[in-house]
Amino acid sequence: PEVINGKTHKATVVDLSPWIEYEFRVVASNSVGIGEPSRPSALLKTKAAVPVVAPTNIRGGGGSRCELVITWEPVPEELQNGEGFGYIVMLRPLGSTMWTKAVVTSMEASKYVYRNESVTPLSPFEVKVGVYNNEGDGTLSSISIVYSGEDEPQIAPAGASAMSISAAEVEVSWQPIAWNMHTGRVLGYEVRQL
Repeated sequence: PEVINGKTHKATVVDLSPWIEYEFRVVASNSVGIGEPSRPSALLKTKAAVPVVAPTNIRGGGGSRCELVITWEPVPEELQNGEGFGYIVMLRPLGSTMWTKAVVTSMEASKYVYRNESVTPLSPFEVKVGVYNNEGDGTLSSISIVYSGEDEPQIAPAGASAMSISAAEVEVSWQPIAWNMHTGRVLGYEVRQL
């Protein structure tokens, strides 16, 4: 704080954070130097305010069929600005104009799962996550693109063949399944003996 005239006995401290406890001390100074500080004041909490910091690192993906999994980096408690803090999740299919809104009431939350039978596998969604508290709705994040969950492969590998290598080994080969926009990428294969 600025140095205050010696005839003044009160000051306004500015640029404090909302909903944070502070304590204050006062020191006297003159041309010789600065004296000892006063005893600390009682703790004082500033008033609550609408949150202004949006969640970061909005991403997602994975999940089951008909699900859209959305994750984010939670807002630290010191930036929540008041009681009743939570998250507002806004989502819409890419190209749509209508937003779906969901409220997540836990201040520690970092994930929301949207379930809907009409969600097709690997569908892109525009997603933004905002914040609110008892003072009102705060800032929304910028839009991120998140894909719905994948589906299991719908076709079997073709051209399976086996060749004997030794008395105890057989080499099995097949044609790989191509990546499919509707079901996703193949992460692995399972070879079964009949």
